Amino acid sequence: MGRVGEEPVKQSRLGPRGRVVVMAGAAAVVLGALAVAALDRPSDSGSGARSVAVTEPQATVTDTTEAAEPPVETARPVPTWEGPTVPPIDTALARGVASAPVTIVEFGDFKCANCGRFAREIEPELRRRYIDTGVVRLFWRDFPALGRESKRAAIAGRAAARQGKFWPFHDALYADQSGGLGEEKLRSVAARVGLDVAAFDADRRDPALRKAVEQDFAFGAQLGMPGTPAFLINGKFFFGAQPLAAFVEQIEKARDE
Repeated sequence: MGRVGEEPVKQSRLGPRGRVVVMAGAAAVVLGALAVAALDRPSDSGSGARSVAVTEPQATVTDTTEAAEPPVETARPVPTWEGPTVPPIDTALARGVASAPVTIVEFGDFKCANCGRFAREIEPELRRRYIDTGVVRLFWRDFPALGRESKRAAIAGRAAARQGKFWPFHDALYADQSGGLGEEKLRSVAARVGLDVAAFDADRRDPALRKAVEQDFAFGAQLGMPGTPAFLINGKFFFGAQPLAAFVEQIEKARDE
């Protein structure tokens, strides 16, 4: 798995009580708004999946002894996020239809070998079975933990997204992870997937894209993320490029809930 490298983004370690609050908020955001992946360190369970709790105030019932009408249940308050600031969503970094009943949010690093294995060997089958058939929507979050090249590639991915080609760029980077992620490699891949390279170069210099990447990374770091790839599948934590069967099992469980 990818481990946190030397990028100057400090992690905020959360105590047990803080982790409960963060995880509760994460489920509300992912399940209610399809917005973020909030995760903590994995448990020792076999599959790596566990529930993320949602804390909601209970509905109250109006008790009127004089009224002839039955009690009326009041509106249930919407769960609120109580953890670190949630970065904005870029729908150009999503695959699948908005109506999909299962949401997967991935934190990934373009230099991470296991992220590459997931992208090459597992994700294509998930796309065929679930994403392209309207069952799953996949969201990407940047977690460039392996140094300068990771961050440079993450910014390049955001630049590709501005031309509507994040996923072709993503797939091409992961198709061949040899030779590093230097400037020549990024521009070559951009040209290969049909990007306007001049616009690509200009967008990579835009501070807004660097900020977006740093926000995703800081968010994951504040949640105590142990590495990449990491996922939430409808609010259940799932860590690592596990076998396809393990992903299918978790998706089918989420689909039936």
